Amino acid sequence: MNTLPEPALPSSPTAPRRRVRIDEDSGTVLLRTARSAYVFRVDRAAGTVRHVHWGAPVPLADAVALPLWSENDNSFAGPWDGTEEYPVDGGARFGAPALEVRFADGSSPVEPRVQDVVLLGDDHVAVHLRDRTRPLAWQLHYRVPSDGDVVERWTEIAHTGTPEDGDVLLSRYACAHWPLPQRPDWRLSAVHGEWSAEGRLQRSGLPFGETTLGSRRGHTGHHASPWIALDPRDTGEEHGEVWVVALASSGSWRISAQRTAAGRTGVLVGEGHEGAELNLRPGGRHRTPVSPALYSSDGFGGASRSFHRHLRAHVLPHAQELRPVLYNSWEATWFEVSEENQIALARRAAAVGAELFVLDDGWFRGREDDRAGLGDWTPHPERFPRGLRPLSDEVHRLGMAFGLWVEPEMVNADSDLYRAHPDWVLHLPDRTTTELRHQMVLDFSRSEVTDWALGRLRRLVTENAVDFLKWDFNRSFTEAGRHAGGPDARRVHIEHARGLYRVLDQLRAEFPRLRIEACAGGGGRVDVGILHRTDQVWTSDNTDAVDRLRIQHGFSQLYPARVMSAWVTDSPNPLTGRVVPLRFRFHSAMAGVLGLGGDLTRWTDAELAEAAELVRTYKEIRPVIQRGEQFRLLSPEDGLLTAVQYVEDDRTVVLIWRPSTAYGPPQPPLRLRGLEPGARYRDEDTGREWSGATLMAFGLPLPELPPGDCASALVRLRRVVSAARPEPAA
Repeated sequence: MNTLPEPALPSSPTAPRRRVRIDEDSGTVLLRTARSAYVFRVDRAAGTVRHVHWGAPVPLADAVALPLWSENDNSFAGPWDGTEEYPVDGGARFGAPALEVRFADGSSPVEPRVQDVVLLGDDHVAVHLRDRTRPLAWQLHYRVPSDGDVVERWTEIAHTGTPEDGDVLLSRYACAHWPLPQRPDWRLSAVHGEWSAEGRLQRSGLPFGETTLGSRRGHTGHHASPWIALDPRDTGEEHGEVWVVALASSGSWRISAQRTAAGRTGVLVGEGHEGAELNLRPGGRHRTPVSPALYSSDGFGGASRSFHRHLRAHVLPHAQELRPVLYNSWEATWFEVSEENQIALARRAAAVGAELFVLDDGWFRGREDDRAGLGDWTPHPERFPRGLRPLSDEVHRLGMAFGLWVEPEMVNADSDLYRAHPDWVLHLPDRTTTELRHQMVLDFSRSEVTDWALGRLRRLVTENAVDFLKWDFNRSFTEAGRHAGGPDARRVHIEHARGLYRVLDQLRAEFPRLRIEACAGGGGRVDVGILHRTDQVWTSDNTDAVDRLRIQHGFSQLYPARVMSAWVTDSPNPLTGRVVPLRFRFHSAMAGVLGLGGDLTRWTDAELAEAAELVRTYKEIRPVIQRGEQFRLLSPEDGLLTAVQYVEDDRTVVLIWRPSTAYGPPQPPLRLRGLEPGARYRDEDTGREWSGATLMAFGLPLPELPPGDCASALVRLRRVVSAARPEPAA
């Protein structure tokens, strides 16, 4: 099977110490991040790897002496449950396994034995295990990227036998099991939602047993996101312990938090779901995706900032590149696109300061609505009789980059592609083929399909001087299986995403200046795996500026503002009908990668002038928003106000929103974070100055907000004096 490429690890002159240390005598391995430690112990006698510690830093000498946890000794106890780094199905193990197989004779129990512990550098260690008698081996990989708090884990599984041994079927093949320390109680944080209501953050007590989140849809999904956070129920935004576990995969997935009556808690994370089995033939191997995880003692906000730093340093392709202000034509023209109306929009977009113009759906042959055309990626002959190049050239002449909407993984039944290759879609010959949004899914687990997609995209980009692709995916899997059948016919639930990765990787290698936005009906494919190959993600199809505050709050728990695409669209909003002032709409979208998506030909001259001024303001603060540290000052659930702060070097930006108003006591000052207490900060608009200590202790006096609902403000602070001497005592 093809493996998930690993994020590059840039050299770090500030982190010379070894991040992996091994005590050979005890078999103890210490992984050291910037602010945490992860410890496990290889128990060769028992044939397993036992967890010791994950949390605040401890020295190796102490780690060696830390005791292993053991359950009460009785015949109903599971002495290994919750304590192993990678539990298997076999022996006195009664919890959910990370590895579950079926051998050729139909038996399942696995009996592990440790073969070796291999140090693969200062930051990477692997533990090699095998079954005592059966043809099965697996390697547990641990890596500690530089200058951060994340530990990365993945597992490689191999069939070590001969044809006489038959095949081995993998029914569970987790990336990792993350054991947590003992705490009196636990709370689980995750996001849930649906189309146009993604990212709804929920915190709830963790019950005993197994709590599972996941997607059976073949893609990440709107309804949950592949990460969870656990805390001992006393953690706040900026204080307390929290453990975050995520998955770098874009197909079906599953994360399970297990809590035992004996006091153990752990998290299993992996691709696939029940029934998405993998068949290994003799000599076959499977490598799981990476599971990144971290511990923070600085609350949910500290955990978010640590994960944001990890993504910028080790995952995102162009993390220091500022994302452009884009204009997208979808909500202006819907399917009624033409060369004339797109050029008219492009000229207005350039006039208000857009740097990237994206032609959305409707530009290709047969595309009068969503019932036809997907798969036939050639320009619509009536709407673009000269092709797309004249529009692309005009966009470039206006000083903008040219972007194009595509949905390469989908096909309409009414298309030349489907008529030529009906067997390329996900379906089973004796089952009724389901159409959702009048389209079907092309099987990207097949090389002939991905070769076709790559060839078509290569031609589009080359012939039309395309700088940017908005890559969409507008339906979930149904009837997903291999036509030839077999024990692992549903492996397409993970193999499709790997085929997608092959196309994206090759496309970016051939066109290094090409930038890509991931989209799946909005936020249906947002995960660490897709972020390794794209530059930003379309957060939600819901562009209502008020609804977006809650969506963006949930998004920020794991993902940074510099990948969060957000548009300013028309009022009333086409989805919700809400009437929102232009300034509020801009301030909402400024919290991420600013985009415009309204019908600019209908905006008044006053609105266009105000938009141009707000775009100029965003460009001035863009480095702080996209590169800075983010502090969630007030969440959408905290009251009438919501506020977010960004800090980069000597600059601070605060965005404040009041979606609705009500009579009550005045809002206290906003206590800022992340400033230098001894420095002074000047408001760039009013000229007023405060010390960092005052802004964090007393707070920032609230700027005056316009009366009524949907009021907002932007505050820009600059550090003008640093490290001032303390005032003498009275």
